[in-house]
Amino acid sequence: MSDITLSGSCLCGAIHYEITGPAGQFWHCHCQRCRKATGTGHASNIIMQPTSVDWTSGADLLRYYKIPEAKRFAKVFCSSCGSPMPRIAPDNSIAVIPAGTLDTDPGIVPQGRIFQDSRATWSCQGDTLPLFDTYPARD
Repeated sequence: MSDITLSGSCLCGAIHYEITGPAGQFWHCHCQRCRKATGTGHASNIIMQPTSVDWTSGADLLRYYKIPEAKRFAKVFCSSCGSPMPRIAPDNSIAVIPAGTLDTDPGIVPQGRIFQDSRATWSCQGDTLPLFDTYPARD
């Protein structure tokens, strides 16, 4: 799989990033933590293994919040405007990129809806994306 470069920014424009790596998975996540972190019915995240990460501006404004009991969940955000920002594992093994922060079309589309069993009754539904109650099995 060839590498793609995703670039994005926060709402106030203070933070900009570029992340390069193989095209990753793209999910709408309906878990309660994602709903609370975004204030919406689901989070739309691209998950990839980055080969390079470049915070081209504003890295000093990044803040990190980790729920102590959560195994995987954390939130990275702009301390100026509160926009969610990509979360990069300390060992660069994974990047979770909020799709709404992208400045250009990523060239990939969502693969499905995960944690669908947690979907709020008022949240979007009715499209043809595959539904999963947890993380889907890896290929």
